[in-house]
Amino acid sequence: MDYIAHLDTAIGRLHEEGRYRTFIDIERRRGHFPHAVWRHPDGSERPVTVWCGNDYLGMGQHPVVLEAMHEAIDAAGAGSGGTRNISGTTVYHKALEAELADLHGKEAALLFTSAYIANDATLSTLPKLFPGLVILSDELNHASMIEGIRRNGGAKRIFRHNDLDHLRELLEALPADAPKLIAFESIYSMDGDFGPVEAICDLADEFGALTYIDEVHAVGMYGPRGAGVAERDRLMHRIDIINGTLAKAYGVMGGYIATNAKMADAIRSYAPGFIFTTSLPPAVAAGAVASVKHLKRDQALRDDHQTQAKVLKTRLKGLGMPIIDHGSHIVPLIVGDPVHTKMLSDMLLEDHGIYVQPINFPTVPRGTERLRFTPSPVHGPGEISALVKALDALWSHCALNRAELAG
Repeated sequence: MDYIAHLDTAIGRLHEEGRYRTFIDIERRRGHFPHAVWRHPDGSERPVTVWCGNDYLGMGQHPVVLEAMHEAIDAAGAGSGGTRNISGTTVYHKALEAELADLHGKEAALLFTSAYIANDATLSTLPKLFPGLVILSDELNHASMIEGIRRNGGAKRIFRHNDLDHLRELLEALPADAPKLIAFESIYSMDGDFGPVEAICDLADEFGALTYIDEVHAVGMYGPRGAGVAERDRLMHRIDIINGTLAKAYGVMGGYIATNAKMADAIRSYAPGFIFTTSLPPAVAAGAVASVKHLKRDQALRDDHQTQAKVLKTRLKGLGMPIIDHGSHIVPLIVGDPVHTKMLSDMLLEDHGIYVQPINFPTVPRGTERLRFTPSPVHGPGEISALVKALDALWSHCALNRAELAG
């Protein structure tokens, strides 16, 4: 077999469909975000404004986080030295798990190297703990949840996105004594819509199901202490397992689950994704502790974030741009064609110094290709005006029909 030819065919297919992903080499500079430096393929350095980052609140450059990380590096060195089971559990990891458990009002938290691994490891392990478990999953759940559910060896049911009637039908069709778990998200990252958390909890109570919520696009940003949508809606006590990330609003990296002590102990003891993975560097854990502590108190930063998102959406709506607005901080602009989406992304970068990645299939359904903007408190009026002006000019240049797409 000509293996290289097969690789060429696979990659060529992505180019033909306009779905080939290009990585932009940028250099973030402390204190200047969202401004950064783009290392152009021609070797030059060009200023850019980052509009697609997940450092939603700018905590990746916050002095309290950087100071904590520097102190941990000086005290403990670089790496953790092993898995959590073998020398890789430090005082920093334990402090972070305690901070996260407190954040979510749970007995325990379990730290992973990413929220993807936390979802995958937990959801793939649960059927080992509850034989015969049926997982009911929202059809738009994140790839990490889908992967964990797919390979767990247990039964699954997929319900239509946020469709409570369909979820009820699936629950009613299951034996009353079958163990069940409903897996869903609080904010879905591609459209920015909210999951019906309370109504799902009501169904879980009615049918004796566990609840599993992914709050990665909400932790740090929603609720009086930044614990997420479930905290905002006073529902955390009704959620059995909460998944969160440290790589978005908290500005570092890592993921976790927060749950009761028995559940955390069982996942810790049975999940290969936890057992066999080197733990986070102590400095990262220390930075996360500082970030979580700070955001428990900084409501003003959360308010600024929501304000900037509302301003951007209002400005784009005023131009007739086909954005999706479900009231969250995520601002998707629907283009509807992979080639046009990539073209807009390239022109924004090359001609206007604005960096936003195109989002195409399979991340979103074909025909809904988009640019997804993530405004932050450090995107001020000047950055917003520059973006809106550039989009206004390029939308007409690319001959895209605003009214038709908006409808």
